[in-house]
Amino acid sequence: MSIIFNEQSKTFTLHTRHTTYQMKIGNLDYLLHLYYGPTMHDADLSYQIMQYDRGFSGNPYESRDSRTFSLDAQPQEFSTQQQGDFRAASIEVVNADGSYSFNGKVSRFTIQEGKYELTTLPCTFAREDEHADTLEIILSDDISDVEVILLYSVFEEADIITRAVKVFNKGDASIHLKKIMSVCLDFLNGLDMDLVSLPGRYGQERQVERQKMTHHIHTIGSVRGSSSHQQNPFVILCGRESCEDYGACYGFSLVYSGNFLAEAELDQYDQLRLVMGINPKQFVYEIRPGEAFEGPEVVMAFTEHGFTGLTHLYHDFYRANLCRSKFVSDVRRPVLINSWEAAFMDFDDVKLIEIAKAAKNMGVDMLVMDDGWFGKRDDDNSGLGDWVVNEEKIRGGLHKLVEQINSLGMKFGIWFEPEMVSEDSDLYRAHPEWAMQIPGRHAVRSRNQMALDMSRKDVQDYLIQSVNAILDDADIYYVKWDINRSLADIWSNVLSPDKQGEVYHRYILGLYRVMNEIILTHPDILFEGCSGGGGRYDPGMLHYYPQYWVSDNNNPIDRLKLHYGTSFVYPISTMGAHISDSGKFVPLQTKAVVAMCGTFGYELDASKLSEEEQDICREQSDLFRKYYPIIFSGDYYRLSNPFEVGNMTAWQHVTKDKTESLLSVVVTNLTCNGPQEYVKAKGLIPDAMYRINDGEQVLSGAALMHAGLPIDREVPEYSSFQFYLKQV
Repeated sequence: MSIIFNEQSKTFTLHTRHTTYQMKIGNLDYLLHLYYGPTMHDADLSYQIMQYDRGFSGNPYESRDSRTFSLDAQPQEFSTQQQGDFRAASIEVVNADGSYSFNGKVSRFTIQEGKYELTTLPCTFAREDEHADTLEIILSDDISDVEVILLYSVFEEADIITRAVKVFNKGDASIHLKKIMSVCLDFLNGLDMDLVSLPGRYGQERQVERQKMTHHIHTIGSVRGSSSHQQNPFVILCGRESCEDYGACYGFSLVYSGNFLAEAELDQYDQLRLVMGINPKQFVYEIRPGEAFEGPEVVMAFTEHGFTGLTHLYHDFYRANLCRSKFVSDVRRPVLINSWEAAFMDFDDVKLIEIAKAAKNMGVDMLVMDDGWFGKRDDDNSGLGDWVVNEEKIRGGLHKLVEQINSLGMKFGIWFEPEMVSEDSDLYRAHPEWAMQIPGRHAVRSRNQMALDMSRKDVQDYLIQSVNAILDDADIYYVKWDINRSLADIWSNVLSPDKQGEVYHRYILGLYRVMNEIILTHPDILFEGCSGGGGRYDPGMLHYYPQYWVSDNNNPIDRLKLHYGTSFVYPISTMGAHISDSGKFVPLQTKAVVAMCGTFGYELDASKLSEEEQDICREQSDLFRKYYPIIFSGDYYRLSNPFEVGNMTAWQHVTKDKTESLLSVVVTNLTCNGPQEYVKAKGLIPDAMYRINDGEQVLSGAALMHAGLPIDREVPEYSSFQFYLKQV
């Protein structure tokens, strides 16, 4: 059992392969945090809890005349509300009597085998060949009859601990939840820690930012209705000295696709608290008597091996324990070509077949028909919501087109944007009440489309029926699921005025239900997520999709930064990456090298490529198939930082047994009469010998890692190199 309770010390100790997490039932039955870090066997760390009389820090009434115990200075496992702790709160609840207070104390706990499950939200799972243990601790407030249930699951071999929270109303009147954090972690000293996050914007998602912790509340979050282009629900707390290859790193990844919040606060005593969960903006959720509210899961990881070590933990865990799609590991994904940048919405069945025939010569396995195939959809001002094939474009219907594509030996994919509706659509004319719009106010427009109220069951049912009808009508192999605006005008016509604070979260719950009924009922279809690129790239989405479109920005040089930031937490196998016409001065080979740091495909008009260009693409497609197991299942190493000044960007994939590797380099900054550049590999066996690019040159792992490979200096701008290393 990886979870141990010590009756004498009242400590809970959670062990993974290389880490220990410890907490205890402390003074007055408050749950105090003791430790998270490198493994400590049979250690009782209660001695770390020091108590002093702190000025302007109140004491619980039960402590009587003692002034040395204050929640304002104690490390807690779930911070209370209005109990003298003035730091970031884990909960804000309005009780039935109107009071704002939660005084949770440990009332009971259970330890059992297996992974906990959430009924309303996606979460990770334990495989059949894998062991996980679960700890459930109930914090009770006997005055308000509110219980907070803390859930912990320990994946011992994976070095992962997951956390979730439930709020249960034991009383006989409703309570209202205004804030709920899924994780609270207190460090006894955080003065020398940094906070790493992945901010960005449309077209420049997940840029890496590192900031020194100061005596403020550092806030990262989204209020756009989705996890967003601007922020990502993942943060790292690390030591000031931590870097790619060494140093303590704590990762926190929220399995949720809506508004989120992470707060890191360095307090007056240099203690550091991190809380993470649903963003409290416009969040007021009624919990009726006998009901419970579930908060989303947080996946926590710790390593002493720097950012690379943390990356490997998340990549391995998310590949194995997040998405159940057979396309994660059992079935290879096809090389695809998407019609969007080839034709936008100006296409018909003849044009699509023309593209498919040319793409077949490039080694492409599948044609994807993007936006423009349905309703009255010739531009982005109309048609959304009318999921009926436009037979003026697709003559003979979808079934006939798919058969024609299949006859070429290619698979067929299709694009949807289920969550949106155009004002100029049959759906909106029939059901204007289904769109989010505050009564008496004009709606905020974005691409001339409105968001459907996904909190409504009738909207959910319509989408389930209409999308499934399309998927079941023809041999669809792939679906791209898009969403192209942030949410505004938050209002639901089926909820009373006092429940409008539930709409943001109910939208996400409705979306997850729709995805359950569409994606999980079509296990043979490869689904890819998209939100104007990477605007909702989070573990909640990756529970359903094995891959997600990294960004609408296909410029291969920009992509070096996009892939770099995304790779900190998300596996390479989840990163949708294509070759496109973007980057006019970048060689086709370099575009392919960059796209191989992802799912690999094409976003261009294949019929306009020369025979020579098609031959190059076919060679690159074949190379991707050759390297597929290394890229999709191997360990990933960032060999250089594209955000720093340098002449090249390099990265590497290494198989788990270290017998094969693919090392990729893009020259990004040519300088006149510059120095000789060398790229040093990582992750190889020092004493093993490796053949390079199936040629005659053989070098040891030590030579490749410590001396490196020379990169030709006299090359055209944006040249690229790939080194295939195979142990001999």
